[in-house]
Amino acid sequence: MRRAAIVSPLRTPVGSFGGGLRSVPVEELAAITVRALMSRTGIDPGRVDDVVFAQSYANGETPCVGRWAALQAGLPVEVPGMQLDRRCGGGLQAVATAAMMIQSGAADVVIAGGVESMSNVEYYSNDMRWGARAGGVRLHDRLERGRERSQPAERFGAISGMIETAENLARDWQVSRADADAYALRSHQRAAAAWKAGHFSQEIVPVPVPQKKGEPLLVTRDEGVREDASLAGLAALRPLMKDGTVTAGNASQQNDAAAACLVVAEDRLAALGLTPMATLVGWAAAGCEPSHMGLGPVPAVNRLMARLGLQIDCMDLVELNEAFACQVLAVLKGWGWADMDRLNVNGSGISLGHPVGATGGRMLATMLHELQRRQGRYALETMCIGGGQGLAAVFERA
Repeated sequence: MRRAAIVSPLRTPVGSFGGGLRSVPVEELAAITVRALMSRTGIDPGRVDDVVFAQSYANGETPCVGRWAALQAGLPVEVPGMQLDRRCGGGLQAVATAAMMIQSGAADVVIAGGVESMSNVEYYSNDMRWGARAGGVRLHDRLERGRERSQPAERFGAISGMIETAENLARDWQVSRADADAYALRSHQRAAAAWKAGHFSQEIVPVPVPQKKGEPLLVTRDEGVREDASLAGLAALRPLMKDGTVTAGNASQQNDAAAACLVVAEDRLAALGLTPMATLVGWAAAGCEPSHMGLGPVPAVNRLMARLGLQIDCMDLVELNEAFACQVLAVLKGWGWADMDRLNVNGSGISLGHPVGATGGRMLATMLHELQRRQGRYALETMCIGGGQGLAAVFERA
């Protein structure tokens, strides 16, 4: 079976909710990464066999965002595209899906990525198709509704959202508020240090934002990193649920961003003049109780390591998405592993942000550039997924 190589993983800066990228349409965010990918690799766009993009909060304005991104970026009309959704794991699933296309011989070169503009997620109504004869109609916030509707209430009961699932883990795994705040501070400190050291320079694609007057404003940095974060400041924040552990300071953000890479058949690299950063060793998904969705990386990683005959201690880097600080700490307890020198060394969802469909691609870009800096061999990427899933993948430096 052919191995799937990862070439030139890159990402936009991660914009804060309603922040600097708010006015950039989701299709343009995606297209910016595709154009940059074509420019950096120098590949003939006609050699691209498919475009696989994840988006978790799809909208009617941009159906099938993978196809949209290809067309918006100026790729030949013959290049097809698709969209997939595995919620928080969508960006990583796009890479895994592209790899399966390579391994099966269905394609030689695939663009894989993800995009999310949470600032522009719709409000919608289910009451209007056949007409409301009188009275008002309901409008749902797709962001909130998506979290509430992540599982069938008929089977699992009503779950108010992801915050409730995180509080369940904090209770069951005895994660204190103080520990959660300390972890959140660590995330911001590491992200700030990484920016100061220039660690993101090779993976970032600046985003030009048109202005009413004058030249476009160039967004070049992640907007959610708090260099001034402190334990005192975090401790002062009110919990989001009564007597809870989760606050706005120790939870992931809502964000706007895009990320992409080339997934290429290893035996085509030389002919195409491409240099890979890594190859995909394997991946696995696993389900868990929706009410404890944050624990998903535990069964997913356990399943993957058993398949590959590896152990988490073999990993030079581990990227575990920070949906919530208490969720990360519960997962570490579930693994029985907590090497902070290898875990999220440049920050993650709490500091860098969590643009859901793009998160897997953002994590991959950051992780593989760091793996190259360290000259390590293996890196693990994993995340929990709303509705009760975990996704994990191991990559080997080329």
